[in-house]
Amino acid sequence: MVIKDIPNLFKAFQKLKVLVIGDVMIDAYIWGTVSRISPEAPVPVVNVKKREKRMGGAANVALNLLSLGAEPILCSVLGDDDESLIFQDLLKNRNITDKGLVKSKDRITTIKERVLSGSQHLLRVDSESLAPLNELEEELLSNKIIELLPEVDVVVFEDYDKGTINASVIRKTVEKSKALGKPIVVDPKKNNFFDYKEVDLFKPNLKELQEGMHVDFSKSDDVSLKKQTTLLRNRLSSKMVMTTLSERGVYIQTDTEDVLIPAFKRSISDVSGAGDTVISIASLCVALKLNPAFTASLSNLGGGIVCEELGVVPIDAKKLEVEAIKHNLQL
Repeated sequence: MVIKDIPNLFKAFQKLKVLVIGDVMIDAYIWGTVSRISPEAPVPVVNVKKREKRMGGAANVALNLLSLGAEPILCSVLGDDDESLIFQDLLKNRNITDKGLVKSKDRITTIKERVLSGSQHLLRVDSESLAPLNELEEELLSNKIIELLPEVDVVVFEDYDKGTINASVIRKTVEKSKALGKPIVVDPKKNNFFDYKEVDLFKPNLKELQEGMHVDFSKSDDVSLKKQTTLLRNRLSSKMVMTTLSERGVYIQTDTEDVLIPAFKRSISDVSGAGDTVISIASLCVALKLNPAFTASLSNLGGGIVCEELGVVPIDAKKLEVEAIKHNLQL
């Protein structure tokens, strides 16, 4: 497919189907007011005014892909519980299929509940199972992935270290994806960092790169950044490594090029969810075989745009398109 300009690129996004494999969760919010301290313990009493549940984790990548016009298919393991039904309802409300989900009586569906008063975050309560998948869960998930792979254009691993992804699931997925010619992009976490062999794009942030390679260097140390990225790319045999550098931008490296894309100046309100936006945009660019520098530039631009919003919000595709034209990004 020859894409001549930015408007046609965003039209091309709308024809893509993406398999998102990873840890899904419910982000729950309780908003209220505090006017007194509990007589039972020295803690505030919250008078609840509003409750809300949202899709989180890998599901936020799905929301970003949906906002970009693509069709996401989530593949994950949930508990066989009330929370899984709530999660499925959240998917249904956004017209996202649940055909990639597996349920298990041996797990619980992850839910993170936050209690807030005004802009003050008072408490977070996490309910989750961090145990690795058992043999049956792994088999069901792997079979589901293999079943869905033929119908998608690109695969995203969105790893939150919650137990859904392990080395075996990664290996089976990569082998089948390569056999089918499906590109793979990865947003890694610590546990499986070096298990993602021979993928198309591997996207750590700077902290993840440093922890994975057991080194420490400053954000401005470009020599160390290039050296460690080269070592990582060679160890993983990945085609591209794209490291996000917060306010410095994005660094992308391949066999033939390496480029640091400076961040676009913006008014930053909240960095939550920016990584999900970056990997979503990058996955669509990889699916369309766009050049690495453009992939990094558009992903970098999108990550900056969502940082202007409070809370975790998916990218506004029209705003991204307008900004890409404004900044004269070259395909």
